[in-house]
Amino acid sequence: MMNAIVIHRNGGPEVMSYERLPEPKLGPLDVLVRHTAIGVNFSDINVRRGGFYKTIRNGLDVRFPLILGNEAAGVVEKVGEAVSDFRIGDRVAYAGIYGQFFEDTGAYCELRAVPEDRLVPIPDTVTDEQAAAVLLKGSTASLIINKLYKPGPGDIVLVHTAAAGVGSLLCQWANHLGATVIGTVGSDAKASIASENGCHHVVLYRDCDFVDEVRKIAPDGIAAVYDGVGKDTFERSIGLLGMFGNAVNYGNASGSVPPIDIQALAMRSLSVARAGVTGHIRDTKGLRGVACALFGLVAQGVLRPRIDKTYALADAVQAHRDIENAGVSGSLLLAP
Repeated sequence: MMNAIVIHRNGGPEVMSYERLPEPKLGPLDVLVRHTAIGVNFSDINVRRGGFYKTIRNGLDVRFPLILGNEAAGVVEKVGEAVSDFRIGDRVAYAGIYGQFFEDTGAYCELRAVPEDRLVPIPDTVTDEQAAAVLLKGSTASLIINKLYKPGPGDIVLVHTAAAGVGSLLCQWANHLGATVIGTVGSDAKASIASENGCHHVVLYRDCDFVDEVRKIAPDGIAAVYDGVGKDTFERSIGLLGMFGNAVNYGNASGSVPPIDIQALAMRSLSVARAGVTGHIRDTKGLRGVACALFGLVAQGVLRPRIDKTYALADAVQAHRDIENAGVSGSLLLAP
């Protein structure tokens, strides 16, 4: 038997239940992973709440009960008879199984049967906790930096939620590439974290209008905005872009971005993108290549995943409440 966080219906954090379930059965190509660190992501909250992902796929069929979670690190406990890439005792991590991140969830548990082609090895230079904190969020940052807009010297970029998980990594990465980084945060404590993440300018959005403040810093416009907030910030941020600027949305903490009039982009030839990390790590080669690069950047100190707090698996409800109350910075983990 094992412990797991299960939901039987959509709703608030209170629908999450700590339950005893049978140990997973292995298929020939499955690996049984005993989790040591489980990543908590906003996609988990979207799955728990329900409804959001119907905008991506109409007629989405959610079958209850289900275990939440997409990301974890751990140790190989058993292997299927046809597994060739891993052995008992190997340290491994994963971010998603197949399909989109609202499908095939199941990381909030002690043991999970994971297809071997969705696992990545963790090098000795990276801890299990770092791997669980950086793999999914870092893959999102990798997609944005390497595929959508790569900043460089002379660029000014705006990163919303500069003390949050993906935001922190984007600030660190953009700074490393030579860009001038403006970060928005909601408190003095988070402002200090944003500065540690490499922000050259920090805007406290609760104390002022971020649009006015960014215009003072970059009167000629910014090269890019990286936005994980969504409804409350994205459209207003587009107005801050200079000629040929790039607006990248990767999250919806405040709600979905409203429809955009594409003609409004014409005067400055602007580009707008919505990042979806699944395609970036869709196949085994892509996943392991991205993971190898991320773990290398962690080992070099370029990326420094901040683990704000680790909760016991049984306290996952509190972890969700803390995220929804904007009471955390960096990454949250669950410890089975």
